[in-house]
Amino acid sequence: GLVIDGKTLNIIFQGGLEEKFLALTKHCRSVLCCRSTPLQKSMVVKLVWRQLKVMTLSIGDGANDVSMIQAADVGIGISGQEGMQAVMASDFAISRFKHLKKLLLVHGHWCYARLAKMVIYFFYKNVSYVNLLFWYQFFCGFSGSTMIDYWQMIFFNLFFTSMPPLLFGVLDKDVSAETLLDLPELYKNGQ
Repeated sequence: GLVIDGKTLNIIFQGGLEEKFLALTKHCRSVLCCRSTPLQKSMVVKLVWRQLKVMTLSIGDGANDVSMIQAADVGIGISGQEGMQAVMASDFAISRFKHLKKLLLVHGHWCYARLAKMVIYFFYKNVSYVNLLFWYQFFCGFSGSTMIDYWQMIFFNLFFTSMPPLLFGVLDKDVSAETLLDLPELYKNGQ
């Protein structure tokens, strides 16, 4: 990890040392900015995102972290003594820093798995529906007549095929939370 303060960041950004700074950050798993201004924090996130073309995550707990949280791909706000500004500007909110592990490893894994299955489900649903209409056009001689009543088409998407996404969203947990916390390597399988 790399811990850098505001004075050093000021020297880096004013002296044109961004490339050397990025070469150093490539060897780090995390970068912590302490005693820096909100502008410096967001500039670091934007620099890493723009130059290294990687996904960025910012975690903050106060109003001075809002610009950094908004500059990142994923922002996490921690509600605490400094107020709720970071929470209001973030994508995800947690009450304590210790909940970050569960948010990333458990809920992140479950969310990724659910979304991947839902994309496949929607492709399957739409392909089967369009395939039915396509083959019907051969039967009716491409006259443009519809095989299915208008209300049935509405109910197909609204009622008949809406239950699986809801069930997946609520009930699907491919691996238990305890296993995901014990084996952090499982997070990489989804990627």
